[in-house]
Amino acid sequence: MAIIHGTKVKLFSLNSNPILGQEIADFMGISLAECSISRFSDGEVNINIAETVRGHNVFVVQSTSAPVNENYMELLIMIDALKRASAKTINVIMPYYGYSRQDRKALSRQPISAKLVADLLTKAGATRVISMDLHAAQIQGFFDIPIDNFEALPILVRYFKQQKVDDVVIVSPDHGGTTRARKFALNFNAPIAIIDKRRPRPNVAEVMNIIGDVDGKNCILVDDIVDTAGTVSIAAHALKKAGAKDIYLAATHPILSGEAVKRIEESPITKFITTNSIRLSEDKQSDKIVQLSIAKTIGQGILNIIDDKPISVLWDCNNFED
Repeated sequence: MAIIHGTKVKLFSLNSNPILGQEIADFMGISLAECSISRFSDGEVNINIAETVRGHNVFVVQSTSAPVNENYMELLIMIDALKRASAKTINVIMPYYGYSRQDRKALSRQPISAKLVADLLTKAGATRVISMDLHAAQIQGFFDIPIDNFEALPILVRYFKQQKVDDVVIVSPDHGGTTRARKFALNFNAPIAIIDKRRPRPNVAEVMNIIGDVDGKNCILVDDIVDTAGTVSIAAHALKKAGAKDIYLAATHPILSGEAVKRIEESPITKFITTNSIRLSEDKQSDKIVQLSIAKTIGQGILNIIDDKPISVLWDCNNFED
């Protein structure tokens, strides 16, 4: 049992990202609590918590990336087990929020799956959700429990400042990401550019135009999610054609489905800077991909929550250290 500033705390990590869970535990100076996750012969999830959680503030690390539905079921069953074991609070640390791209009805008779997931987590017994760079800020309004939307921006900004990348233009891959790009650009006193594209169908994009001057500039493409890498690869080709020098990609969540890694390797992208919000398997490793750890930010956030301190200070880029 860990006691932090007089509070009984337990930190669990499920199967989606155990390395991140261990890094968070190491930062906090505690051990991961023990639980076993197994499957019945038909694939049903079975969870056994090996130690008491009664009266504890419990934190559970589980990103809901692929396999999305498997990871969600593990998490929901874990929450139920903790609730029935009389945990005081159940805090879900979900760096990547699966189904976040289904946050509204774009067409008739479509679901709003991000709201459904919020309802499932709440009904299961979660008392708080900690996520990072939600695809749409309005997802926070889907919850009737506290939800903290952490930002990876300081981590990414710190990397580029340490690498001394200068003479930059921050590029948004679409109109919807303009706010994100502008916020990123403020830390470099840099202009922004926007890729004007259309999306004829899901996961397919076509560049129509580049709004802004990128000729002779180092470009940093900023996004929250890289899934098939189709959008960012065609954007990189368009930027190179427009005269850009080095092209970097900065995004929080590396889903990297299908041939995404191949597309990145074959594109003009110099480096893809991302976080370990999602664990990358061996077949998704590449010399072009640099993963930065979010463990310190999440770990300090947990400590601030325990101490009833604000967490917004954690993504203040003015705290940048060389």
